[in-house]
Amino acid sequence: MYDIDAALQGVMKALSDALPAIPARDLEPFARALSRPEPYQAIQVPDSVPAGPVLRRRHRGAKIYPGVERNYSVYVPVQYDGSADASLLVFQDGSRYLGPEANAARVLDSLIASGELPPTIAVFVDPGERGPGLPVYGGSDNRSIEYDAQGDTYVRFLLEELLPEATEGYRISSDPAQRGLAGISSGGVCAFNAAWERPDAFGKVLSHCGSFVDIRGGDQCAKRVRREEQRPLRVFLQTGEHDLNITFGHWQLANRQLAEALAYRGYAYQLVIGEGGHSLRHGGAILADALRWLWS
Repeated sequence: MYDIDAALQGVMKALSDALPAIPARDLEPFARALSRPEPYQAIQVPDSVPAGPVLRRRHRGAKIYPGVERNYSVYVPVQYDGSADASLLVFQDGSRYLGPEANAARVLDSLIASGELPPTIAVFVDPGERGPGLPVYGGSDNRSIEYDAQGDTYVRFLLEELLPEATEGYRISSDPAQRGLAGISSGGVCAFNAAWERPDAFGKVLSHCGSFVDIRGGDQCAKRVRREEQRPLRVFLQTGEHDLNITFGHWQLANRQLAEALAYRGYAYQLVIGEGGHSLRHGGAILADALRWLWS
């Protein structure tokens, strides 16, 4: 039996509150993967780099997730003046990417100011606040239904409801090579599945600790890559040596399997495996490198 310290007990308590049906055998491994110390830190951008505004907004679902509410934010670089189309980057679990683990808005400020990324409008989307939670584990939000489920439902929600509202008044490129999706965990498999379903709308995928495991069909992604028609996608995958190994599967192994499938079919891809667990700390630390590669 592990010697569980107070910090770990606190994570376990938070997990059991959020996921009331989580099996006892998964509770401690999940908590350890979430709280493992990692030698990573998000890039700190000098104050001399001008900051684009981040506009906070609220959305209520219409036809696709009717009545489901969520927060989202729109980042607009200072270099955008409406004279040309901007690139587009959509982050799932958006509030987390705006936080200290990734510092994503300032990373974008830096890359755009240096010319390493074209002027890019970013939409940081949070999951729906009310829903059925996870299979087996339970919960009370709409995140798993939106992010883990395979098929085109979520990407239709983006394209038909949220993005027209979020980007109204801005010039956005229609070229999928200038449009990307990003996410962590279930948000990572969501980013990949959404681009897979609609490569005409999104050509770049950034997944951190992606849940390519047995949650609503995420374990089928590697098989689909091997067998289905090739899509014009660039894919960046990140996971950790101590990522999750629980009821639904083994996260690092699942990411390796997807990477091998992408290699088999000749896709442009990267797989980076860090020292950490199931977190955004490593992904946040290499966010600038990942975006440079995706737009290279």
